Amino acid sequence: MNTSHEGGTDDRLHVAPRVVAIPCVSFAKATPTIPHKLTEHDRKPLHEALEIAERRGIVVETELLQGNPAYEIVTYADTIDADLIVVGSCGHGAVASAAIGSVSRGVLLESRRPVLVVRGPNVAAEAGVPA
Repeated sequence: MNTSHEGGTDDRLHVAPRVVAIPCVSFAKATPTIPHKLTEHDRKPLHEALEIAERRGIVVETELLQGNPAYEIVTYADTIDADLIVVGSCGHGAVASAAIGSVSRGVLLESRRPVLVVRGPNVAAEAGVPA
């Protein structure tokens, strides 16, 4: 997620899950979970965004949060009084987008701020699978 606000800086935000579901075959009512510990894997998108911005002479701040991505993005944008929220849409095809597109859709539905959704390449088509 990218936000822009007064002061001329852009913010890059990545949201990691609070818990990880443990895959298992169970008739239990709740899926067992364990707390998600932040790792370098969670920080990698922020490091990559920072490197790209620095090469282009753009001043950015990065933030790593945990929780529900759409909620955390909207809350963070409100906290910094963002002028615009830019969020990507992965374009994984009709079936996958029901889950994957839910973040950008959630931000669009919950935000009181302008939101720009940037669609990425269609991953299913690149993998040779019909979208």
